[in-house]
Parts: sequence; C-alpha cells; structure tokens
Amino acid sequence: MEEQQTVYEHYRKEVYRIAWRIQYKAKVVRKRECSFGGVEPATSNFTSSSDNKIVVRQLINALPSDTGRTIIFKIYLQDKTETEVARELNMSQQGVNKWKRKMIKELSRMVSS
Repeated sequence: MEEQQTVYEHYRKEVYRIAWRIQYKAKVVRKRECSFGGVEPATSNFTSSSDNKIVVRQLINALPSDTGRTIIFKIYLQDKTETEVARELNMSQQGVNKWKRKMIKELSRMVSS
C-alpha cells in the first residue's frame, strides 16, 4: 500500500510540473504577443470606441504590404497567435514575428508623421 502511495505521489508531482510548464509557456507567449499587456484599454463610450476601430482599420489598410496587413489584422484584431497565423500563411513563426515588427514600425512612422 505504501509503495502504491509513493508511486501516486511521484506521478502527481510530475503532472503538476508539466502543467506548471505549460501555463508558464502560455503566459510568456501571451505577454510577448499582446500589445496591451493583457489589459484592454478603457474607452469612454461606444462612439469613441467605434471611431478608434475605424482609425485603426484605416491605418492597417494603408500599410504597403498585403502580407503585413494580413498578419497585423489576424494578430491584433482577430486575437490569433503568431504560430496560428504562421500555419495559416504557410510561413515560420519567426517570419510572422519579423513581419509584425516591421509593420508596427511602419504604423508608428505613419502615426507620428
């Protein structure tokens, strides 16, 4: 009986470690890919929220590359991960990340000018 309890405890601890690692990796991915740190920005009312969405869509549509536009749209507006977008577009996750960074720099340049 004691041996059975020890085996049970061993596997329980192992499952706990695996679950912790999965949660940690998911947290890291979420933190890296989410622009607001997991918190949605507060909007004062429906009108300003709608106006913001329109401005964001106009900025995204003004991006010079179809691929970059698609990646930004899927990651930030459809809440998909880089890995999901990479699978859909048949590219690597690193490629999606490079496109994302490039398009964010372009959006920043467009907003500041």
